[in-house]
Amino acid sequence: MTPDTARLSRRRLLQATAAAATLALPLHTLAAAKPASNPGTNTRSTTTKYSPRARAIVERALVIDMLAPLRLDLRADAYALPLSDQHLADFRASGIDVFHNSWGLGGPDARERVAEHLAGWNGWIARHSDLFCLVDKAADLDRAKAAGKIAVIAGVQNAEHFRSKDDVAFFHGLGLRCAQLTYNSQTVIGSGSTEREDGGLSDYGVSVVGEMEKVGMLIDVSHCGDRTTLDAIELAKGPIAITHSNCRALNDHPRLKTDEAIRKLAAKGGVMGITGVRMFVSAKEPTTLDSMVDHIDHVAKLVGIEHVGIGSDADLYGYDALPPDQLKALRDSYKASYGFRERIDIEGFDRPTKTYELTDALIRRGYSDGDIEAVLGGNFRRLLGQVWR
Repeated sequence: MTPDTARLSRRRLLQATAAAATLALPLHTLAAAKPASNPGTNTRSTTTKYSPRARAIVERALVIDMLAPLRLDLRADAYALPLSDQHLADFRASGIDVFHNSWGLGGPDARERVAEHLAGWNGWIARHSDLFCLVDKAADLDRAKAAGKIAVIAGVQNAEHFRSKDDVAFFHGLGLRCAQLTYNSQTVIGSGSTEREDGGLSDYGVSVVGEMEKVGMLIDVSHCGDRTTLDAIELAKGPIAITHSNCRALNDHPRLKTDEAIRKLAAKGGVMGITGVRMFVSAKEPTTLDSMVDHIDHVAKLVGIEHVGIGSDADLYGYDALPPDQLKALRDSYKASYGFRERIDIEGFDRPTKTYELTDALIRRGYSDGDIEAVLGGNFRRLLGQVWR
């Protein structure tokens, strides 16, 4: 998910998400307060509550969250805010080795906004280079893990910043390594998942797919409509990704993927990341971590364990931890078909140690260590090694 800011300019985003009482507080106070408001966000010692087997698997695995904003914060200058010591400790305790830092950015000024987004977050990574590093090639993921650092993949959940096909190489040069073809709405490239009609990829969209493959940028169709999703899979010469979605066979939601799409994705060697966003997991309560594992089961049984991964679609603390004004702005920016309920996150998958929670859930479900390591990151590592040339 992550915020749909495609219809908000930078100024309007600030206006929509910064209430007077919030702005009256020092920025460093807000940055430090957010982690403290969440249970289970203390230090690495919190992982001792999980099974020894789960801890060993997470320690061994290259854990890749293929949709994980470094900070869920709708303020336009979120990348300029400092990290508290607690927040840094939570990153270290999370067990997540790779964050795909991707946002929904679009609109008439998308080219400028995405360039600003990349520059801002690249600066954030540089200021915290003792812990984070920006990756260029798949081998950088392994080097970061060996060095005890957290790798960051630069991504965007749209492609409106590609004003011409030459922009694909331009943004690749700025560090962009993954882009969705569309967000939820219609663009000159194709249709989003909540658009009334889906005409598939345009001629221009087909050229963008070709250019992305040419430069070695991962194509993502998580938010694309059904026809646009199938077009991209079929027209791409190599594998692509659904970085963060779930299975419509288990939950009839427009943002989720059909079995047909999942089969065709897998036939090309692609990988689908399963998300823990509540309304994407189940349409009814109780919605639990086991309900999320049901989607992993479905993909594994449908096309094989080697085609499923994790794209949590949240930061370390989840959506429900957002300040009330930001949470309201986020909910208001989506169509009614998104089906928001009282909570957006799932209990257990709303904290920095969610990877350990999920690993124990997979153990209870009977998965082998090797299969769990594949789901936690091995499958996406293979895919990135194929695509990033």
